[in-house]
Amino acid sequence: MTTRTFKLGDREVNRLGYGAMQLAGPGVFGPPRDEAAARAVLREVIDSGINHIDTSDFYGPHVTNRLIRDTLSPYHQDLTLVTKVGARRDDQGAWLPAFSRDELIRAVHDNLDNLGLERLEVVNLRAMFSAHEPAEGSLEGPFTVLAELREQGLIRHLGLSNVTAGQVEEARRIAPVACVQNQYNLAHRDDDALIDQLAADGIAYVPFFPLGGFSPLQSTTLDQVAADLGAHPMQVALAWLLQRAPNILLIPGTSSVAHLHENLTAATLNLPDHALAALERIAGVQP
Repeated sequence: MTTRTFKLGDREVNRLGYGAMQLAGPGVFGPPRDEAAARAVLREVIDSGINHIDTSDFYGPHVTNRLIRDTLSPYHQDLTLVTKVGARRDDQGAWLPAFSRDELIRAVHDNLDNLGLERLEVVNLRAMFSAHEPAEGSLEGPFTVLAELREQGLIRHLGLSNVTAGQVEEARRIAPVACVQNQYNLAHRDDDALIDQLAADGIAYVPFFPLGGFSPLQSTTLDQVAADLGAHPMQVALAWLLQRAPNILLIPGTSSVAHLHENLTAATLNLPDHALAALERIAGVQP
């Protein structure tokens, strides 16, 4: 049976959480088209028992954090908010690196202010050597800045995003790493070995883009498996991730209450052996 919770730092969280990125406007820039609907989704997230929300002050920028604060504060003691630093947005909405000491300190304080917190539970450093995929480069300087802020009591736990296995090891020599957040799904299995190593070390792995980068043939296979199970492709993709490893925490995003409930169904979807075998073949992995 798939376990329903895993440790994120020292917090026990439900493995199916929520990513707030889609609450911002188009391109994750500007305000939502319907603020009332965005607030309704956040309230339903809590009412549905989700206790892990992923966000960042560069979503909007500032939009999702302020929505979360204004809708959910004062926060339930069981809720774990996870944010990210290391990037910024320009006036046109482009994603740019923000790795300097001053930028990181300012980002942490902006997250504190806009979330209405005195301490951030988890802060992920988003590597920006390549905006779209992990790329080698030293994280010693920026991660050391975050470790210092952790020592000052502004951050409880540190994590990493868009990183290589080597960067994870480099960061762990500086301070404890509570989670790693990378692109990973049925079609993109580059982190298989990293996930297994993190699981052995009790570190959470948080995949994003559960349906990102599928070829037409791969999508057809997923669609067929989903149809055979009477489920939606996203539900099957999320259920596979939950069954892949016990340390995987999911943060599917949506701006729709109905879609939120569809995603939550993935936690109860058990994939039989024949479905798992077909899904493994999507990335050419022999079951």
